[in-house]
Amino acid sequence: MNDHGLYPIGDAARRSGLSVSAVRFYADTGLVEPTDLNEAGHRMYDVHAVARLELVRTLRELDTDLEEIRRLLGGGTTLHDLLTTHLEFVERQERTLRARQAVLRTLIKQGGTAQADLMHKLVRMTDEEREQTIDDFWHDVGEDLDVPESVVDRLRTIRPALPADPTAAQLEAWIDLADLVADPVFRDAVRAYLRDVWSAPETRVLATEPFQDFVHVSGAPLVGELLAAYRAGESPRSPWAQQVVTRFMEAATALSGTPLTPEVRNRMAAGYRQIPDIMRRIAEEEGASGGPTYDGAHGRYLSLVALINGTAAEGDHDSMPYAWIADAMRAVEPLAPRS
Repeated sequence: MNDHGLYPIGDAARRSGLSVSAVRFYADTGLVEPTDLNEAGHRMYDVHAVARLELVRTLRELDTDLEEIRRLLGGGTTLHDLLTTHLEFVERQERTLRARQAVLRTLIKQGGTAQADLMHKLVRMTDEEREQTIDDFWHDVGEDLDVPESVVDRLRTIRPALPADPTAAQLEAWIDLADLVADPVFRDAVRAYLRDVWSAPETRVLATEPFQDFVHVSGAPLVGELLAAYRAGESPRSPWAQQVVTRFMEAATALSGTPLTPEVRNRMAAGYRQIPDIMRRIAEEEGASGGPTYDGAHGRYLSLVALINGTAAEGDHDSMPYAWIADAMRAVEPLAPRS
């Protein structure tokens, strides 16, 4: 039978992938009426009607409702607009399912002890509400803390930015992070770390805003070179390490116009060497008391933020070889001040 012929309802159903009863239903509702009736009064369909039936079947498989299909077939909308609208609906459903998946995974991980309604609230937070959660955390951590403001200000910048279309893993990470920053024990551990590390005379000089800006912004390339030398297995006294650490110290002391003398070099080295010792002491004290260690908990904070943001973790203590840098600094022979 050619394209100008008519097909009985059974053939039309078979060609369109529908059942005969479905073809009858669409005819009775006026969605796809038969092209003609034969002499016996049976419904007949041409190739264009069969194509419309195929389109109806495809759209119904996508859960498009009959009224939307009727508007399309009646010329009230275009196929592109209909499919675009339907895609948006499917994407919203997908985001909802991801959120539910994240909640279920977290409930299973926590042995069903967590509150499901709270988790649903967490994953449905607006960007502003998530920002406020992190702001509140760092406000409580830094309130009345006797450390240079630049330290807490820099840590505030390490924050999550949940994408508009997050994966289930990113949603799970956000649930864990929101739970972490709401924990008063964790907040106390962070405050204790900042107080013990950055209130010490040896480290306060390293916490000044110009120096912190140098380490994390303008001097970041030099820090990167130091890390590269360390990770390459270089000795602190190797020519490569000595060259880089000298440029690092010269650039750092230039911020205050201070010459790089042996005394200044030793103070800088002492400051760097103190950091890991203080961290270990805090970890040992907190471990002995049965409480969570800052180092472990804060490492968790950084890894969760990195997972949410899809970036490498920032500021991980293990990535900064303080003792190695201190040894490299002490090995440098500073130039005597010019007269």
